[in-house]
Amino acid sequence: MSRSIIALGLLATSLLGCATAPVQLETERTYQVEWIGERPLIDRSRLSLTLGEDGRAYGNAGCNHWFASYTLAGDKLSFGAAGSTRKLCAPALMEQEARFLANLAKVQRWDVSPIQQLRLWPAAGKPLRLWPAEG
Repeated sequence: MSRSIIALGLLATSLLGCATAPVQLETERTYQVEWIGERPLIDRSRLSLTLGEDGRAYGNAGCNHWFASYTLAGDKLSFGAAGSTRKLCAPALMEQEARFLANLAKVQRWDVSPIQQLRLWPAAGKPLRLWPAEG
């Protein structure tokens, strides 16, 4: 009996050694948007978000470049009013961009999903879902 308890203890200890550190939201790292609320992005569109160390967020909204202030404290995250360049694109891209910027303004907190995807949550509804950009 005691041998099996010792074996289980050793197994548990070895598994704990393999555990990875919790994922953290990083500044100066670019994230690619995959979903806006309940809808995936339009094929081949690219939306991104980078949180600068200076409290400014920026990225590509699909058609235009966007920028906003942000506040990050623990798992709380909020964005100020977003500004953007004023280029016109296809109506579907412009609608997606408007949805992205509107959803960004509603973000209140962040977390990481079980599949290591960054999620930016509004007070109600589905989150923005992002992956760290490669490169």
